[in-house]
Amino acid sequence: MALRAEPTARQMRLAVELRRLRDAAGLSAREAAKLLGVSPPHISQLESGLTGVSENRLRRLASNYSCSDHELVEALVAMATDRTRGWWEEYRELLPTPFLDLAELEYHSTYRRDVEFLVIPGLLQTEDYARAAFSSRIPELPEEELGLRVRHRMRRKVVIDRTDPLPYEAVVHEAALRIKVGDRVTSRAQLAQVLELSEADHITVRVITFELDGFGGAWSPMMLAGGAVPKLDTAARDHPDGTGLIDSEAQLGVLRTLFRRVEAASLDPTRSRDFIHRLAKEL
Repeated sequence: MALRAEPTARQMRLAVELRRLRDAAGLSAREAAKLLGVSPPHISQLESGLTGVSENRLRRLASNYSCSDHELVEALVAMATDRTRGWWEEYRELLPTPFLDLAELEYHSTYRRDVEFLVIPGLLQTEDYARAAFSSRIPELPEEELGLRVRHRMRRKVVIDRTDPLPYEAVVHEAALRIKVGDRVTSRAQLAQVLELSEADHITVRVITFELDGFGGAWSPMMLAGGAVPKLDTAARDHPDGTGLIDSEAQLGVLRTLFRRVEAASLDPTRSRDFIHRLAKEL
């Protein structure tokens, strides 16, 4: 089997988890290879995402590593045997890989949570707003790539529009709602769309207002995406230049705590909709 030239983020996450299981078992790559009946380089290739792993071989690895977490093993098997070729593959070699990684992550997630301070979250953006946001990049993007990035961002919305929509919660600072990304018409339409989407049962929008005293819950955007099991949760930073994925349990723990603090400091969904409605009327 030929080695992968560029593993996807999902393939790399499976590889990382296999390495973590081996480390937890206290086995070297050579010892793991001997138990599995393969060469040490093959274990290295598995743990680098350069080659895939069959269901049978993955289960043997989990057994060799004395992994008793049945739900985690089943989730890893699902990752290893998934053959989905998502819509984002149309953009491979056209857009930076992190854009594709984010779309793939969202597709397989069990929930999504965003915190934004200066811009409307990507999944809630209108096409005009997204175009204005990408147009502000320095240096400016060629028109063709600008169009690709906007279309990609709009297609990502499939996860909240499909028949089995992704549960989605966004906490947005008042600053992001007031900053005019584009002209007044674009801003008014953007707020109207946020209000419309927030009425859906699977979408929750909360607002952090300027009036909040002593807010220090977080200072930069963050995103949490639920995995099939909590150990496979992922955090990410979504911004115009791409996305950095975080899977360290320690960092995930910090970000989960930060999200709870930010959520607790925000207005409830009903008051948030009322607040956004008042802002829209001011435009």
